Amino acid sequence: MKLYTYGGETAAEALKTAQSKHGEDALVVKTREIRKKTMTQPGLYEIVVAVESDDADENSPETSLEAPKSKNSIQKRLDEILEKNMEKKKKESRNSYDDVTIQLSDAVREISKIAGTEPSKSAIKKESVIVPDMSKSLDLRLENKLIRKQEDRIINQQNDTKELKHIKVELDKINDKIKLIQNMFWDEKAPREETPQIPQEFAEIYRLAKNSGMNKIHLDEIMKLSLELMPLKMRENSLTIKRYFREVLRKMIYCRSEHLDMGAKKIIMLVGPTGVGKTTTLAKLAARYSKMLDKRYKVGIITLDTYRIGALEQLTWYARKMKISIETVIEPEDFLKEIDTLRYCDYILVDTAGHSQHDKQKINMLKKFINNDYKIDVTLVLSATTKYEDLKDIYNSFGELDIDTLVFSKLDESRGLGNLFSLVYESKKPVSYLSIGQEVPMDLMVATNDYLVDCMLDGFSNPNRASK
Repeated sequence: MKLYTYGGETAAEALKTAQSKHGEDALVVKTREIRKKTMTQPGLYEIVVAVESDDADENSPETSLEAPKSKNSIQKRLDEILEKNMEKKKKESRNSYDDVTIQLSDAVREISKIAGTEPSKSAIKKESVIVPDMSKSLDLRLENKLIRKQEDRIINQQNDTKELKHIKVELDKINDKIKLIQNMFWDEKAPREETPQIPQEFAEIYRLAKNSGMNKIHLDEIMKLSLELMPLKMRENSLTIKRYFREVLRKMIYCRSEHLDMGAKKIIMLVGPTGVGKTTTLAKLAARYSKMLDKRYKVGIITLDTYRIGALEQLTWYARKMKISIETVIEPEDFLKEIDTLRYCDYILVDTAGHSQHDKQKINMLKKFINNDYKIDVTLVLSATTKYEDLKDIYNSFGELDIDTLVFSKLDESRGLGNLFSLVYESKKPVSYLSIGQEVPMDLMVATNDYLVDCMLDGFSNPNRASK
């Protein structure tokens, strides 16, 4: 096997040069960045590949020298471990009965010298007698020998364990390099776009974020920020890069904690397009405030949705189950009267009819309900299954209502949540609640940036199901 070195402006270019020379079987041994790309000069990468030398001259000294050099370090360690075990077995086989006798005789003489006496003939005779007596204690000696062997075996196992751990670390490094090389070419089959120069160690996290549905402009901005601020020490493997990137995303998502003010009445109006789950979300909120928190708050419901068939019946059924008041309103003047009727409530939840974001007339009608002396928390409900461009269009249309917070529904029906991140990042509006399933009231949770980032990079998971 021979080693060849090739260079190029990128690692991908260097590898292509190597493959054009030696084919697809060329094995990548090492990839190294020689010079970073700057405004005045291109980058320079060096790649070392190993190639089978079947067609080379067998008598060539170059071949005979390079083959051992390319030997895998892991194989060398395994051979050394095997050699150690063989040498121990050979040493143990050399310990014969005669060796024991000679060692014992020497010990008697040494003791005599220390005592200041020479060993007498009788002592020597006794010594010769001791040797046969040793056969009587053979069982004890064998037992001690077995104990020593067991101790040696334990020590050898501990050493082997250390060696294997070291080998595992080396293998992890090799696997990480292979993953980085694979990710270098993940987008070669995709249409060419103007993409910033992404280092190979960032390729995997870039692919995950892009596949989540995040807007490309936002992704490129965040990637540029990460490249500028991330310490070089953290770029050693993909796990530390992912952890750092996750922290950057977490700090860019705005979430509003649940403030339960005992002294102030709170009016929450849910607005949004048709079919996003406003009515179900309102029922979950009503159950949460009235039944599920440490304190059971008084809750009332006002519905402005008299258009959709079955909407009023659905809310009335929920209100009856939870034993809370519900009022129906058609005109803005009646809306103020019903708020006054429910003045004993801690929370008043207002359901509205869903309509297209392009229906300006109905949006203007909603303004008439909002513009009054009461402080109304306007919450825009959006579906996680809506692509980013449509989410932005909906937000811009309903933004005329002075949106205070966002609620995202149907997270369990979405594959990636990068579209939600891009909207929050673009609008700078906080997320208050997340609807993560169809069960009322369980599948509603207070939004956290940790949970949203985890779902975006790792996929959706329902914490209610995971805890069971």
